[in-house]
Amino acid sequence: MTAAAAAHPHPTPQVRPATAADLEPIAALHTAARAAYLRGRVPNAPFDAPAEHARRREAWARVLHGDGTPALCAIRCDRVVGAAAYLPHTSTVRESGATVTLHQLHVDPAHWGTGVGRALHAACLRAWHIAGFTRAGLDVLWHNHRARTFYTRLGWCPDPDRRPAPDATHLALTLTLAPPAPRPASAGS
Repeated sequence: MTAAAAAHPHPTPQVRPATAADLEPIAALHTAARAAYLRGRVPNAPFDAPAEHARRREAWARVLHGDGTPALCAIRCDRVVGAAAYLPHTSTVRESGATVTLHQLHVDPAHWGTGVGRALHAACLRAWHIAGFTRAGLDVLWHNHRARTFYTRLGWCPDPDRRPAPDATHLALTLTLAPPAPRPASAGS
């Protein structure tokens, strides 16, 4: 093993648009990720049962077959190891501008803590910046402390406009996005 390989045992994932061909690996990693974080709360529940996989597959099939939800996947060593999808709300303009919702971000549990989630998040931020979004939102399960810590480290904070109810299972988070850079004036202006 080279010194560089020892220093970085996990190669940087490549992030690209997800396609219909990615459906099965995305559904499988989403099912595994969901089972891993929910098992901590309900240890004996069958979160990775075939019915759960079928639900994840059906949801991702809608995304990947053109429901208008952009989707990305992270590839490492020719294997899909993470996926993200977001919902643009270009018709919803508030004082803070156009918003986007991070609808899904899942990483294969075998790749947690290896930079896959950060790579997907960074790719989403680039896409949102290019599209001109100024605010992003997401909902995270209240008891999913791993995800909440991940998003907090990336600058997300509780949405002051969406306070959780006392019996809430989700926490709404928001992220203010940098405004698009102004276009330089043309030489003829």
